[in-house]
Amino acid sequence: MRLLYVLIASLACFLATTMSFAAESDVGIVLLHGKWDRPPTHITVLVHVLESKGFKVDTPTMPWSGLRNYDADYPAALAEIEASAKILRKKGAKRIIIGGHSFGANAAIAYAASGREVDGIMAIAPGHTPDQGRFRNAVQNSFAKAKKMVIEGKSDEMAGFDDFNQGKTKDIRTTAKIYLSYFDPEGMGSMPLSAARIPRPIPFLWVIETSNGLLAKGEDYAFNKVPKHPGNRYFVIDSDHLNTPTAAAGQIVEWVSSLGY
Repeated sequence: MRLLYVLIASLACFLATTMSFAAESDVGIVLLHGKWDRPPTHITVLVHVLESKGFKVDTPTMPWSGLRNYDADYPAALAEIEASAKILRKKGAKRIIIGGHSFGANAAIAYAASGREVDGIMAIAPGHTPDQGRFRNAVQNSFAKAKKMVIEGKSDEMAGFDDFNQGKTKDIRTTAKIYLSYFDPEGMGSMPLSAARIPRPIPFLWVIETSNGLLAKGEDYAFNKVPKHPGNRYFVIDSDHLNTPTAAAGQIVEWVSSLGY
């Protein structure tokens, strides 16, 4: 499967380098990969498409990457996203959009909720739902373990905990403090709570695939909790979870272009 994705990404890279590029834009996009992803990530094709349209794109490797295994807590992850935004501003970006796939979508919403300067949010195939039943049940023992460690003054000790992703459970090793920052159902990992905490209206894009369990919850799950803005859009796309960034590339480019930045 990954070999097939490499071939698709390589083809997209070839097309992006041979097609005529649009004029350079002053819009910068920090695009965040999903949980356990590693290069070539499932946002690779979308990155090439966005860059071919003239947008500046930065793709940091985040703590939930398969290369990092939760080596930093959620607040530190938001600081890393902010650092990527600063890189884009140094390259001439005057407007910054934070977007992400799966867990990256979760982080994009949390970033906006933090009150940092941002001009748009893209949540693509949103994932990581510690506030939801199946996910919550899968990690509840690890959550209780981490809470107990913190109470006992062991918040910075390494231990084994459960992670959950697309129906699969995986053992991870990190500290209790870091684990709680991502897996607390009432913390920064809850997309509904983060959406409600966004302090001002900014354009918000929610792209959800037909295979996503959150689809049944509709717009009320998180989309309707963000501040109202004329640029808010809710799209449903016929795709599986991993391929949604590629399948929705056209709609994503159209949305960013419609903002008039």
